[in-house]
Amino acid sequence: MKTTLAAYLATLLAFVLLDALWLGLMMGPTYRAQLGSLLLEQPLPVPAVLFYLLYVLGCVSFAVLPALRQGGWTRAARLGALLGLVAYGTYDLSNWATLQGWPASLALMDMAWGVLVSALACTFGYGCTQRWGARRG
Repeated sequence: MKTTLAAYLATLLAFVLLDALWLGLMMGPTYRAQLGSLLLEQPLPVPAVLFYLLYVLGCVSFAVLPALRQGGWTRAARLGALLGLVAYGTYDLSNWATLQGWPASLALMDMAWGVLVSALACTFGYGCTQRWGARRG
């Protein structure tokens, strides 16, 4: 249990910090320019928090813990990247297919970000757990 909690907290920390940089500093103006009136002035906190908690649960369950059992940090990175591609791809491709005015360029950028942030967060979660978390639990 200690291993899972350590993995969860480390992965959550990395994911939230990286995503805050992406959304706040790097892509905020791009999203606003491309999505315009679809965006709220401020995100709704409850669904946002629920997304992070749920998504990181997936990262830990499908990437970090399997890599801790066998495979090392490269397995955490690869499985995290795959999860990011599937999750962000599902979101972006569905929006592109069904929403009028959803830009293809935004879908592709967001999918690439999902791959990168998931791989990085899972690798960080793996590394922190390997170094400071309990080995079994």
